[in-house]
Amino acid sequence: MTSSDGTSLVWLRDDLRLDDNPALAEAARRGAPLTVVYILDEESDGVRPLGGAARWWLHHSLAALSAELESKGSRLVLRRGPAGGVIRNLAGQTKASHLFWNRRYGQPERTIDAGLKDWAAANGLQASSFQANLLFEPWTVETGAGGPYKVYSPFWRACLASQEIRDPSDAPETLPGPAPAGRGMPGSDTLSSWNLIPAKPDWSSGLAATWKPGEKGALERLEDFLDGPIEDYGTGRNLPGTEGTSRLSPHLRFGEVSPFRVWREIRRRHPRNVPSDVGTYRAELGWREFNWHLLYHNPDLATRNFRPAFDNFQWSSPTGRSSRRGSRETPATRWWMPACVSCGRQAGCTTGCGWLLLRSWSRTS
Repeated sequence: MTSSDGTSLVWLRDDLRLDDNPALAEAARRGAPLTVVYILDEESDGVRPLGGAARWWLHHSLAALSAELESKGSRLVLRRGPAGGVIRNLAGQTKASHLFWNRRYGQPERTIDAGLKDWAAANGLQASSFQANLLFEPWTVETGAGGPYKVYSPFWRACLASQEIRDPSDAPETLPGPAPAGRGMPGSDTLSSWNLIPAKPDWSSGLAATWKPGEKGALERLEDFLDGPIEDYGTGRNLPGTEGTSRLSPHLRFGEVSPFRVWREIRRRHPRNVPSDVGTYRAELGWREFNWHLLYHNPDLATRNFRPAFDNFQWSSPTGRSSRRGSRETPATRWWMPACVSCGRQAGCTTGCGWLLLRSWSRTS
């Protein structure tokens, strides 16, 4: 189907950046004509569509990414539809011999990627995936017994003891252009045709006034945070009237900044002794890793209890009555929060691990 001197196809997903992007860097090193694609997939089984605010963010992030790619000599191709079929069609159209992407960790996304790797191998293409969005991939950290961790603290200790965190790579100085005419110059959707930003009434003005989506905005936010708020992060993050948090979460979610870049910049400022508040923020990066560790090893966590013992959990309402999950109690009686997924404690947990609650409330009609 293709030959060894075919073009390269880079599929960007939750990694909308040029800095420290291993898939893009490998394609640049290869030097062959390059197609960079982003696919809006709202149709594949198990893939959850984005909410309104996330769609607004994606629009502006893609616009910024497109401009950055053009400044390096490349361009961004936009396609919409089931990702597996889109990639197969685009690979044929561009006469690609190499596919590159950075790994994802949700079960539906992994299924799509595995299917594409099988298809590539069967059709003479080389598909390569890379670690880009987690400091520690879920299958690389195990308990002494060989299974996944269920509690944060030993998980994070094991992460830090298991391997060195690699240094990030800089963005390529230039990128190969797309395939020339006659070799499958790919067409692209227009970003405006996706209707990601809200129509009238436009409720997004507050977002636009507060946030700057895109890689440049992410790196600026990181620098501002490390130049000030991180030094008092342990207390500042708890004060609503203080700019005490990093505000990097949406940038990390869309991959506009690499966690390796965040870690490296912290280490560059504190090469030896890490102050307590800075260490607290690094531990929050560890919580992000732990979330993905749990979801990777428990892909049905959104619909099933982490601990089966809670499937028939009984709780008491303010009236003194008892109820089990599945009863017809009203929301007003559901006053007691169940145990958290990490430590198993009930309401009033003080360990700080209550980031995800078990689905143990009763259902209503």
